[in-house]
Amino acid sequence: MAAITADDVVRMRDQLFFDGPLTKRKLTRFWMLLLLAGVIATAGVISDSTATVIGAMIVAPLMTPILGIVLGIVLADRANLLRCIGLVIGGAAAVVLLAWFMGHLAAVPVTSLTSSQVAGRIHPRTIDLVAALATGAVGAIALARSDISDTLPGVAIAISLVPPLAVVGLTLEAGATDEALGALLLFGTNVAAILLSGVVVMAVYKVSRRDEHHGEHHHKQGLAVAVIVVAVLVLAVPLSLTTRTLTVQSVRSRQITDAADAWVDGTGWRLDSVESTQDGYVVVVAGNGSQPDAAELRSRLADAGLSGVKVTLDLQPEDRIELQP
Repeated sequence: MAAITADDVVRMRDQLFFDGPLTKRKLTRFWMLLLLAGVIATAGVISDSTATVIGAMIVAPLMTPILGIVLGIVLADRANLLRCIGLVIGGAAAVVLLAWFMGHLAAVPVTSLTSSQVAGRIHPRTIDLVAALATGAVGAIALARSDISDTLPGVAIAISLVPPLAVVGLTLEAGATDEALGALLLFGTNVAAILLSGVVVMAVYKVSRRDEHHGEHHHKQGLAVAVIVVAVLVLAVPLSLTTRTLTVQSVRSRQITDAADAWVDGTGWRLDSVESTQDGYVVVVAGNGSQPDAAELRSRLADAGLSGVKVTLDLQPEDRIELQP
């Protein structure tokens, strides 16, 4: 492991803290890039463009004050810690407000039904927390070691910060409060994970011992770390519940699909989709001729162990008329 020197700490302070003679320049850069990233991310979600959303991830500067919180905790620098916390909260609120405003300009309400970018960010799972912890660790290591700082663009892409905030604003404007809360949970999960893994990495590198301006550790430093740990544990609860729910839905959807495929085989009808709803599943079947026996489908579902699952059958007859020239 490469040793961290006092010069490295000075470099990290200069990169992450918004103080000193260049404070105005740093703040101007932060807000300019953040608002532009917010516009790009929101446009990408509205247009359902993955490439555009990735562009916003690269531009977004939110990682700077988040890692600034980490460094502020490790160095017990209260002034810069509070300043970075304020920038994260204020920046997040600004992106949500910007996305909410842009949502009024969209042709249709932007929800999970109209954008896969929304659908992919409203159901965070435990694996998202694990990925965020690993990504935050990479970001902190890249910050501590200047020889691998070229990995930071990859970290920006791997961690999702601005896009979930854009989803929060758009879904709030669309009236989809549950989806907005899910996206906000994803953002909070990523921030908490970065803070936890960042503090651990800084402790491993013994950054605080290399700070020329830092004396004895403040007793509140341990409290700040404890708060982060508790926050991650609390966030892990809904993530675990979501993971379990999505896993059960996936398994049941597969079972229903298999049963419905066998049911329509040879009937002149075809299975279009199996959609999960809040209280069950909808099986959409299209075709022509006499309708297949719904009781037989119910029997097949019971054989698959789904007798207690609510399933609604949506039959969509198709009439084809050949037009004579």
